[in-house]
Amino acid sequence: MIKIAVDAMGGDFAPEEIVKGACQAISEFPEVEIILVGQEDMIDRILSKGPPPRISTINASQVITMDEAPVSAVREKKDASINVALQLVAEGKVQAVVSAGNTGAFMTAALFKLGRIPGVERPAIATIFPARSRSVLCLDVGANSENRPKHLQQFGEMGSLYAQHVLHIENPRVGLLNIGEEPEKGNELTTATYLLLKQSKINFMGMVESGEILSGKVDVVVCDGFVGNLILKFAESVSSFVVDLIKSEITRNPITWLGAALLLPAFMGIKKKIDADELGGAPILGVDGLCIKAHGRAKAKAIKNAIRVAAEAASEDIIGCIKAVEAK
Repeated sequence: MIKIAVDAMGGDFAPEEIVKGACQAISEFPEVEIILVGQEDMIDRILSKGPPPRISTINASQVITMDEAPVSAVREKKDASINVALQLVAEGKVQAVVSAGNTGAFMTAALFKLGRIPGVERPAIATIFPARSRSVLCLDVGANSENRPKHLQQFGEMGSLYAQHVLHIENPRVGLLNIGEEPEKGNELTTATYLLLKQSKINFMGMVESGEILSGKVDVVVCDGFVGNLILKFAESVSSFVVDLIKSEITRNPITWLGAALLLPAFMGIKKKIDADELGGAPILGVDGLCIKAHGRAKAKAIKNAIRVAAEAASEDIIGCIKAVEAK
């Protein structure tokens, strides 16, 4: 049984959607046990008939909101739900934490409570993008706005391990995001990182341009957190724009309505591939405990899938895999 702590108070739609997502996860993933961490009176009102099997609650009297300054909020609100949830990991009572709350506070609290894996200089947030043949992992997408070459080298190594052990990609291909494929192009960070990744033991394929992220050329894309976050936010906006555009065109006249009805299975397949809620949460790689970050606007479906991601990563002991490599 995999025990996962869920920050019930984190996110724009907490605690209602968080609790609903936890209940959905319990019904779909029989190997999972969930501890909801938050204000118990609010959680109990949602679970009016009592918690279902394999769900329990732990009270946390305080909440860190989405707009609070991360460091001061984490330090001042000792009984905040994210602090209490991460303490459960630190004490070995759960194997992972899922939160849709303040990203900065989640990162800060994780570093305070769990620390970094020995040898890792900076943690990275990794997210999955749908690609032509199979998904591609991109990191960092927001944990660090400034990096040194050594940081990006470690991102590549951790991303390769995650792709291998959790996504089950044999010998994952790793690429470094750049403005061109030639090693001499780019800024000082990318050219220096290129040399480090070329010397590493991972399957480094060289530079890749942003237009190739979804091509399937590589399985892992490495970049600094500033660029990665811009890519992530733009990709999210494009996917929602495309869906809205298709809906608008379909409703133009009865003929397009009829064509849409015939193509409905294809449309649903496309929607599922680009739906961020299907992908679940993003692991924070490099901290000494399994932390999965769900989107701040996550609703029940996204929370359920974030719990799935946490369970998959825990079952493959991704933290232990990274520790084993960094210890060498």
